[in-house]
Amino acid sequence: MNSPAPSWRSTATISDLKIRAGLVRTLRLFFEETGYWEVQTPVLSREAIIDAHINPLRLTDSSIAGDRYLQTSPEAHMKRLLSAGADRIYQFSSVFRQQEQGDRHNTEFTLLEWYSCNEDHHDQMKLVESLIRTVAEKCPTKSPLDPQLFERLTYAAAFERYMGTSVVRLTASELKQLAIDQQVSIPPGLDEQDRDGWLNLLLAEKVEPQLGIEHPVFLIDYPESQAALARVRRDDPPVAERFELYIKGIELCNGYHEETNAEELRTRFERQNEIRRAEGMCELPLPELFLEATEAGYPASAGVALGVERLLMWLMKKATLPEVVAFPYERA
Repeated sequence: MNSPAPSWRSTATISDLKIRAGLVRTLRLFFEETGYWEVQTPVLSREAIIDAHINPLRLTDSSIAGDRYLQTSPEAHMKRLLSAGADRIYQFSSVFRQQEQGDRHNTEFTLLEWYSCNEDHHDQMKLVESLIRTVAEKCPTKSPLDPQLFERLTYAAAFERYMGTSVVRLTASELKQLAIDQQVSIPPGLDEQDRDGWLNLLLAEKVEPQLGIEHPVFLIDYPESQAALARVRRDDPPVAERFELYIKGIELCNGYHEETNAEELRTRFERQNEIRRAEGMCELPLPELFLEATEAGYPASAGVALGVERLLMWLMKKATLPEVVAFPYERA
């Protein structure tokens, strides 16, 4: 029986890290050839994008005025650059999120994030498809895209396909009963009136594992309550103009047709803090510099954040995230 590798060693092999390096070069070349230019924004900042379910790491240092946060995404800074006149930008960024460890998560991971002015989420889905095809062709393992189809599936249709029911008009109580009927394991502490919590549970347990199995799937038109920083389209019911790409049941990226109204964004941030308070988490300061930049003239745009390690897992046919990084959190 083989003994475990000593903890000083990398979890990914040197040969796999060389493949990773080549694939990152391919990604960078793709954006340069598509008219994007690379930026670098702070990892440590006085502000953080507020999300009820994402916790940044906080640094308290008596030598500086106020706390600083390790960024969960370069989103705020990149959007400030758009307000300052940038047009098509991309960035590889180390980002940090508390309590994210496992086969598909690490406290520190790499986001490839990009934004383009005068485009919407449909334009970005086309770009994502082109990117995935390009990098898959360059990968030595030749991860198959067969059949050659990227499906666009609405959030509502996904539940109807994989659970046989429509959920978009169900109440929190009805969603809870649906979870019970479907024999879903209910986590302790899930508020009976947390409608999005029940939707997220059903999505994670009954829908996501079946997405992208035969071919990549863009899940689109999320509920308005899950818009995050995306625009809302006034359908019946309203839907958020955002998407997530799934391949083999794993979410690889998240894209928005960006909301550009500063007051609407402020309201959404305040709502996220209300949720954090209700769930016993600390509030986060409003990102005033980001909101000030938005008020100054944030252009119509669309953006995407892609988890580099998750993409590499699929491309390199690896089962866990530690197989594509040098030193995961427990060995850092």
